[in-house]
Amino acid sequence: MRALLQSNLDGPEGLALVDVPVPAPGPGEVLIKVSAAGVNFADVSQTHGIYEGGPRPPYLAGFEAAGEIVAVGDGVPEAEIGRHVIGTGYGAFAQYMVMPIAGAATVPTGWRDEQALGLVLNWATALAALRPLGRLQAGETVLVQAAAGGVGQAAVKLAKHYGATVIATASASKHDVVRALGADHVLDYATADVAAEAARLTGGTGVDLVLESVGGESFATSLAATKRVTGRVVVLGLAGGPASVSNSDLVFKHQIHVIGLHIALFGRWAPDLFAELMTELDALREVGVFAPGEPTVFDLAEGPKVLAMLENRATVGKLALRP
Repeated sequence: MRALLQSNLDGPEGLALVDVPVPAPGPGEVLIKVSAAGVNFADVSQTHGIYEGGPRPPYLAGFEAAGEIVAVGDGVPEAEIGRHVIGTGYGAFAQYMVMPIAGAATVPTGWRDEQALGLVLNWATALAALRPLGRLQAGETVLVQAAAGGVGQAAVKLAKHYGATVIATASASKHDVVRALGADHVLDYATADVAAEAARLTGGTGVDLVLESVGGESFATSLAATKRVTGRVVVLGLAGGPASVSNSDLVFKHQIHVIGLHIALFGRWAPDLFAELMTELDALREVGVFAPGEPTVFDLAEGPKVLAMLENRATVGKLALRP
């Protein structure tokens, strides 16, 4: 089968198209024929070796894929064969991929496989950040960092659905996209003093909830923009690099709630809560809060270019590779 293999830690340029054997599913796993693989910033981080717990080179790249189950491992009913699913695992940038059946969600009826990309990563992450972890209430103000990305776009739509005022950050060229999603205020993170604007827009109190996916210098901005005592920051990514906050900061400077989120570990450590999350997503889909996605799709061979574009923040919305 065709696949993208990462041979070093030099970033996306270390990806190369190769021919490798089709993998076999183990216990509790299924083999899917990949229709489309989702491209996420985690893939970029992995190419540099900074995605904690990820595989080491050489490895088959990609985490997220949708497609048809064509074989099952021990403990998985044969009846699963033929079901179209979306899920995560390792080696998604390939014609075939193995994934755990426990984390595979059925592609909604009437949707093409690629339209379901993001369902168990982008949308589930955004919902987890806003609701069970962020404890969002109607009437609160949410700051969504990197709002033009896959998680960011989902977060803006969901936050508006749940009655929040949304302040979003994005590069200037992406402001129209973010406004169309329903954001009340859109700031250019490259030129605006985001913390000062958040204070101004909230009458000096700061925002109730921040979805922080950027890291680096943006992390300090997110902490500064948050309402003292009751404000929450959900940290769900580090696209701009690692950042930290000390116990001294939390006592004397930022008296806020800082919460970490990794959706795969969320599902592993809180499976009942994750099941409730997916049930809520189904209900949201049924009432039209989110429609089938339309990712920008590239050929598998273009993977290195696509990851480089994502790394350079030259993309909008969901990206996908087709084997």
